[in-house]
Formats: sequence, structure tokens, C-alpha cells
Amino acid sequence: MPSFDIVSKVDLQSLDNAINSAKREIENRYDFKGSSSSIELDKKTVYLHVVTDNEMLMDQIHKVIIGRLVKQKIDSGCLDFGKEMYAAGNLIKKDIQIKQGVDKETSKKIVKSIKSIKLKVQPSIMDDQIRITAKKIDDLQKVISHCKGSDFGLPLQYINFK
Repeated sequence: MPSFDIVSKVDLQSLDNAINSAKREIENRYDFKGSSSSIELDKKTVYLHVVTDNEMLMDQIHKVIIGRLVKQKIDSGCLDFGKEMYAAGNLIKKDIQIKQGVDKETSKKIVKSIKSIKLKVQPSIMDDQIRITAKKIDDLQKVISHCKGSDFGLPLQYINFK
């Protein structure tokens, strides 16, 4: 039976390239001269650690990061900026989470949305991905187009189309 998987993954090498180019841009920009701004990517926990002097520079760093992600063809929806900034002396620190995988709540929303279009497909949740099976490839393609038209708060990829 034909099937495919719905996942939400970020290519870590492209992410690393985007962050390195964002670091270079911050080092060279005039409005960051004299500030102690830095960005670090922790590949094990998949977090970005941002340190800067004030909130205005933090906003500028967010814009630089998003711009560099777009140039590397990474969806900026994978970043969870949150609201938490904490002080470290006279600096501001912020940890930005990179979303990997489809969480349980989002998986349930996706499955419910797929079932609402009344196609003969079988969605099943498997850890951090969703497998869709059907008898007809056309039904699977309709599911993909439906999911692309919907907003689930995550960048989704459709892989293993067999």
C-alpha cells in the first residue's frame, strides 16, 4: 500500500551555516559595534543561546537570524523565541529552541484535520512523525495538498512517499 510520512525536521548543517553567517553579519554591522553580542548553536540540545546588551539589539539579532534562515531555505517557523529573557550582569541572555519533530498535540490536530476531509486514508501517529497510508496515490496527494494549505504552527515535510 502506498504511504508517506509527515515530519518536522531541520537540517542541522544548513542551520549551522545560517547561524555562522548571522554571526559574521553581527560582527560587521555598525549598530553592533562596541556591543558584546553573540550567538551560539548547541547542536546536542538544539538551542540557540543569544547574548546581547539590550532589548533593541536582541530584536535586531532575531531579524538577522530569520533573514539568514530564509536565505538557507529553512522555515523560520522552526524557531520558538518565547518571551523569556534573563539578565546576566549587564547583559541579556535568551535561549531560542529549534523545534524538531511533531509533538503529540499537533499530531492529533493533523490527524483530525486529515480525517475531516473524508478520504480513504489511514493516519497513524508514530513517535514524532505521522504515517499516512491509502490504497490510491491520488488520495495521498490530496492529503499533502490539504496539509500544505493548513497552518499547524510547524514547518512540515513530506517524506518516504512510496
